[in-house]
Amino acid sequence: MVQLLLFFLLIGLFIYGMTLLRSGLFNLSADSLKKWLAVMTNSPWKGLVIGTIVTAVLQSSSAVMIITIGMVAARMLTFPQTIGIILGTNIGTTFTTELITFNIESYIIPLAAAGSILAVLKKNSMRSTGLALLGLSAVFAAMRGFEYLAGLVKDNNMVNHWLLTLDGNYMFAVAAGIVLTAIIQSSTATTGIIMGFLTAGAMDLDTGIAIMLGSNIGTCVDAYLASIGSGKEAKLTAFAHIWLNCLGVAAFYPFIHALAVFGQSAAGSPDVQLAHISVLFNVISSLLVLPVANQFGRFVIRLHDR
Repeated sequence: MVQLLLFFLLIGLFIYGMTLLRSGLFNLSADSLKKWLAVMTNSPWKGLVIGTIVTAVLQSSSAVMIITIGMVAARMLTFPQTIGIILGTNIGTTFTTELITFNIESYIIPLAAAGSILAVLKKNSMRSTGLALLGLSAVFAAMRGFEYLAGLVKDNNMVNHWLLTLDGNYMFAVAAGIVLTAIIQSSTATTGIIMGFLTAGAMDLDTGIAIMLGSNIGTCVDAYLASIGSGKEAKLTAFAHIWLNCLGVAAFYPFIHALAVFGQSAAGSPDVQLAHISVLFNVISSLLVLPVANQFGRFVIRLHDR
């Protein structure tokens, strides 16, 4: 019971940290980011570049998708302009998974202290920077917590049974990633949890990859909810996001073991391996769709424009 409570507290700390980090960065750059999204998306490849940059800055693909859907609903963007942005968000979100693999444990307290001081200042830019630093320290503290917790629970019979069930079935692992991400509303948090279990040796890399793939589908829930009542084109944007992620996961599902082999050759630490695999999956998925982005948009319109 104590371990379960700690698990939920760590999830809360991670999501709270991401929220603070996102808020701070958004306050520092909100106007320019929205302008980029509105002006520089007249072709899919430009949308991909801008979507990648904005997502990397805001540290959340869900946040960028919700902003994009809001701009479509306000007629600041059209549905075809969003295809490139969606592809870019999938790439941009991998910056966060790479970021949380850095070993800055000794800097967590100094970051939190500096952030606390800056957050109470009156100047908006200083306050926003403070929020970002506080959020970053909370995210890394939660990551260390996940590693500690995984070390505690890996010998627990119930957890072992659950992990063995997932290890033997990629489909269950993908489903677990979908459900967990839909519940906690963050694919980055799901990946962070899995990184903690991988680092503690409580989970196989193959299983972690399958859960990571599922998290890419689970993160679509936010965009779909944001599209409800927002007009036809906003719903088309949400459906495009769902289709792109589902098709990408389906395409890579047969190659989970090959991805694990790549990850093991690319890095020595399991958490870094998963981060690199996430980058590979999202970059290849987006670049494969980019040349046929316009045709894909027409496919979504034919399927859902009723």
